[in-house]
Amino acid sequence: MSGLDPDDTSYDSVDVFTTGTIGRPGQRTFYLQVRVGADHVDVKCEKVQVAAMAEHLRNVLQDLPPVRDRPLPGALDMTSPPHERFVLGQIGLGYDPRADQVVVQLEELGELDEEGDPIDDDLDRVRVHLSREQAAAFCDHAESVVASGRPDCRWCSRPIDPDGHPCARMN
Repeated sequence: MSGLDPDDTSYDSVDVFTTGTIGRPGQRTFYLQVRVGADHVDVKCEKVQVAAMAEHLRNVLQDLPPVRDRPLPGALDMTSPPHERFVLGQIGLGYDPRADQVVVQLEELGELDEEGDPIDDDLDRVRVHLSREQAAAFCDHAESVVASGRPDCRWCSRPIDPDGHPCARMN
């Protein structure tokens, strides 16, 4: 496979699966990025989605043989500027034992009906097959990116803005 085809939604192997942000702490926009060569697909997401993915992937990896190598940390830097393909809705995570790969499916956020089912069946999806090493490296990097935000107040546990923090417990 050469490059990322915008009409193709499944990638059997990728060079990089990573996360990154644009903006300063407290105003960051999170992205997931899939790269093959110089091409990339960017999906806008929420901080909690990145944290949840890392946590779940760690749980999946715990039940598998340990990883041997990980990509170099610099290889997980996000290519800028991101070009948003869609906003992330549902995330599917699993493991394919035959291929010894972790499978990540990212689905576009769409409108839901009263029961919580999608109204539109034509939502964009990206499915990525990762080696266990890539999945472990994603977890390490994602946890670092999530933790690099605003520090929490030691008294009320709310985030401290760069301009200060009106802490109710400090009055």
